[in-house]
Amino acid sequence: MSNQLFDAYFTAPAMREVFCDRGRLQGMLDFEAALARAEAAAGLVPQSAVAAIEAGCKAERYDTRALAEAIATAGNSAIPLVKALGKVIASGVPEAERYVHLGATSQDAMDTGLILQLRDALGLIEGALAKLADTLARQALLHADTPLVGRTWLQHATPVTLGMKLAGVLGALTRHRQRLSELRPRLLVLQFGGASGSLAALGSKALPVAEALAEQLKLKLPEQPWHTQRDRLVEFASVLGLIAGSLGKFGRDVSLLMQTEAGELFEPSAPGKGGSSTMPHKRNPVGAAVLIGAATRVPGLISTLFAAMPQEHERSLGLWHAEWETLPEICCLVSGALQQAQQIAEGMEVDAARMRRNLDLTQGLVLAEAVSIVLAQRLGRDRAHHLLEQCCQRAVAEQRHLRAVLGDDAQVSAELSAEELDRLLDPAHYLGQARVWVARAVSEHQRLTA
Repeated sequence: MSNQLFDAYFTAPAMREVFCDRGRLQGMLDFEAALARAEAAAGLVPQSAVAAIEAGCKAERYDTRALAEAIATAGNSAIPLVKALGKVIASGVPEAERYVHLGATSQDAMDTGLILQLRDALGLIEGALAKLADTLARQALLHADTPLVGRTWLQHATPVTLGMKLAGVLGALTRHRQRLSELRPRLLVLQFGGASGSLAALGSKALPVAEALAEQLKLKLPEQPWHTQRDRLVEFASVLGLIAGSLGKFGRDVSLLMQTEAGELFEPSAPGKGGSSTMPHKRNPVGAAVLIGAATRVPGLISTLFAAMPQEHERSLGLWHAEWETLPEICCLVSGALQQAQQIAEGMEVDAARMRRNLDLTQGLVLAEAVSIVLAQRLGRDRAHHLLEQCCQRAVAEQRHLRAVLGDDAQVSAELSAEELDRLLDPAHYLGQARVWVARAVSEHQRLTA
């Protein structure tokens, strides 16, 4: 996963750094170094051995290719790494080698190493979400009164505002940030159980070592080891799936607004961005494609983690293995989507004039509801609806603006003045609570950020 051709497109560089091969090794080595310090504090390891073990816990000292080949035989990454660590230590301080990995099992090193990586990943995702939310809040306020046609079933409906659409995305991101904050203490916990989860090898020193190890790594000590209870990881992945889905919705709407027939909003332009190999005129929504792509790929990856939850007894065969690349890939995909969403949100190009023209494509039909609501108070709901329906059909058949047809209709004119009709057929006067929704979404964002 460290040298993928598409990394720069689908993954943020900082997230790839977290989950590169050396990042994975360093997570496990950080566990081993902290374990030595914790066991020294409990009197199980001489202080003289700690420095030697710590000196060996540097990922750059190990050949990842050789380790990869060894993993194919060993069945996990910790076994060959611990052996290599022991050899490194023995070459310098032979007597310290016997204290490496004391009382731990391979999964302790791998799971805790993963949690250390996920802590970094969580910080990156939380930071990117907060930055994107700030940008969307600014844009939503800026465009709180920018009208554009609302679309239901991909057809023109009634007017909304661009700010209202952006506020919808902002609200979702606020909820996702809350979810991440809530799960953080459940996720960032130590894994330390030894062979079968009982820590029997450490005798009466087991709990003191576990407490010291958790403190060393700045992780919480859970009520018990969780070797085959994987709900923490799956919960985190599920929230990442929600984030990917919300970003995918944002990307989908942006791409639809960029369609030639709409032309209302565009991703920021840059040399070579969104071009075609054959068509010089093309301006493709390449950022939105990443958002939609992540939203498409992540659910399947999450389903793998759910499928891997019924793990056998105290250590799983195959199901645990299915997690190893899955959760990191989810983190990487979400990071890439957040990166692209930030670029879109910061530099979006808005064509308010085109939005206004598109509002009038149906020659006033999108505001038929506004007239019908007022007429219903004077003529009754059924009668008003039937009358407006007839007028709309006539406007379409005669290819005339609804305002002209309504002005010519005696029943309508008897109830509504020309001034009332002009106001009712003005999109700016039929935006409902759009501004309120923007204000509320921004307020929730600011409350969370404060």
